[in-house]
Amino acid sequence: MQDNLPKKSADLTHLDSQGQAQMVDVSAKASTIRQAVAAAQVRMLPATLAAIQAGNTPKGDVLATARLAGIMAAKQTSTLIPLCHPLPLQKVAVEITPDFQLPGYQIQATVKTKAETGVEMEALTAVSVAALTLYDMAKALEKSMQIESIRLISKTGGKSGDYLLTET
Repeated sequence: MQDNLPKKSADLTHLDSQGQAQMVDVSAKASTIRQAVAAAQVRMLPATLAAIQAGNTPKGDVLATARLAGIMAAKQTSTLIPLCHPLPLQKVAVEITPDFQLPGYQIQATVKTKAETGVEMEALTAVSVAALTLYDMAKALEKSMQIESIRLISKTGGKSGDYLLTET
């Protein structure tokens, strides 16, 4: 498992010799299986959670729409994030689970590919857009919902090795 220490500026590959942003050339790298898991949460009032769970919302099926939005977002990451490579995604799964203790929802995305570069940004984009869509679909019930704790949980594959979030 890789440590969580920040890289030195000399190790940053998205800058050219003049310090200008550049897209990294990955053409010489081997295609390997890579997977990333990201998570987020949406905190809300218990009444909002209950209404969503009961399917009693003005805009329709909140969770199905948010799940689909997350999947679609992962597929569009390279058009949203500068310098991200377009990747052939073999798997995008978005799970949205009620958390009555929060109260709200836990969102998790798993993205997998066989490519020259990783899918961390795709997984993070998926949970971010799923959370935003959940908010949009339920904002008529509550505008004070909070999107929280967007984070990479794990990644496998690639030269930098595996990563697993260690809670601090």
